[in-house]
Amino acid sequence: MIVGGPNARSDYHINETAEWFYQYKGSMLLKVVDDGKFRDLPIREGEMFLLPPNTPHNPVRFADTVGIVLEQPRPAESKDRLRWYCQVCSNIVNEEAFHCTDLGTQIKEAVNAFKASDEKRKCNTCGAMANVVPNNVVQP
Repeated sequence: MIVGGPNARSDYHINETAEWFYQYKGSMLLKVVDDGKFRDLPIREGEMFLLPPNTPHNPVRFADTVGIVLEQPRPAESKDRLRWYCQVCSNIVNEEAFHCTDLGTQIKEAVNAFKASDEKRKCNTCGAMANVVPNNVVQP
């Protein structure tokens, strides 16, 4: 799929298949959780990156940027997940799972439900309210 910016989501997508990113115009930031550690991976114009399966990731796209993302067809039994983390204590605040048939529509529904619910946004560990847009993101 061809994707452009900007976007501003705070969820991390997790799918059971690999994803290939190619940045055609401008740069993007791929926020990932790798072995429990939060990392920011810049993908600059002309660069590509292969994201391993089951890696929580949040692709942050900036204005006037264009990228290509290739995803494998989902096996019938697979579940995609959207996960939100607490910006204060890093624990999981909320997670939604679904079999992916239309990623754009299904993500939008889950993100909007999260934004509209204080219960879903409240961290059960520290009590902080999870952000609905990413914090302190700088274009690489």
